[in-house]
Amino acid sequence: MNKSVKSRLLAVSAVASLLALSACGQDAGAADADANAETITVEHAQGSTEVPANPETVYSFDLGALDSLDSLGVEADGAPTAQYPESLAKYGEDAVTKIGSMKEPDFEAISEGAPDLIIISGRTAGAYEELSKIAPTIDLSVDAAAPVESFKEVSTTLGEIFGKEAEVEEQLAAMDTKIEETKAAAADAGTGLVVMTSGGELTAYGAGSRFGIVHDVLGVQTAADVKSEGSHGEAISFEYIAEKNPAHLFVIDRDAAIGEAAGKAAAAVLDNELVAGTDAAKNDNITYLDSASWYLVGYGLNNVDSMVGAVQAALVK
Repeated sequence: MNKSVKSRLLAVSAVASLLALSACGQDAGAADADANAETITVEHAQGSTEVPANPETVYSFDLGALDSLDSLGVEADGAPTAQYPESLAKYGEDAVTKIGSMKEPDFEAISEGAPDLIIISGRTAGAYEELSKIAPTIDLSVDAAAPVESFKEVSTTLGEIFGKEAEVEEQLAAMDTKIEETKAAAADAGTGLVVMTSGGELTAYGAGSRFGIVHDVLGVQTAADVKSEGSHGEAISFEYIAEKNPAHLFVIDRDAAIGEAAGKAAAAVLDNELVAGTDAAKNDNITYLDSASWYLVGYGLNNVDSMVGAVQAALVK
């Protein structure tokens, strides 16, 4: 081959290579642009945040969100150190990155994990700004003043983020049916009182409280006008329970929920003549709720179904 032909072939080859590289670069740029475009604007309790669609690495401080993700077949990669109910026990295992407690994030561990999305709620709401510096963060707190509506919005948001809209819609529809069935049972079931035990002390929760689902959503008539603010109940006595004489007593054991070994079991706390004299005790209508589910998890797609089911079972037995 003469030198001129060889030179022309080399030149053609070089041009072809440059064109190929240019095309690859354009394709890569287009792919990057498409990836960057795949975000969702999420409106949440603390503002508006752009989050990636179907994020790969997800950390959640909110156990209700963990419960919902679990029901949708989505695995979270990071979760707080907590006393998990059996339904979420896998999040207490070593394979799951521990990101702090439910109230105190471990910012170093979170930063090292490089999550694509961080989910928080009331207990970690104060860390929103700091967490947002690490990764897109959304506050999916459920509004106790409008729990069902707020929970549906939160669930729909999760469905949109993870492409599970149809599954969320189906589960919410089933929830609505179960709520209506429970309300029908509550109509003639008499009054109810929600009580939490902690360190041998008692607090009551009424309509509009963190456990107001019993009254506000499921229609159980209140046995008392409970005074409470925010997530805290009203401190009460055994005499108070005897005086209000509820037909149903719903009990949450906080010590059991948080794994307080030194705590006194709720059944032992309520084992006295004053409580025994109530209609609830006489008719075997004292219901000990799954404390971790009610106190720690709260509003999740699986858990709400269980919560409603527990009240329904208490009313129709």
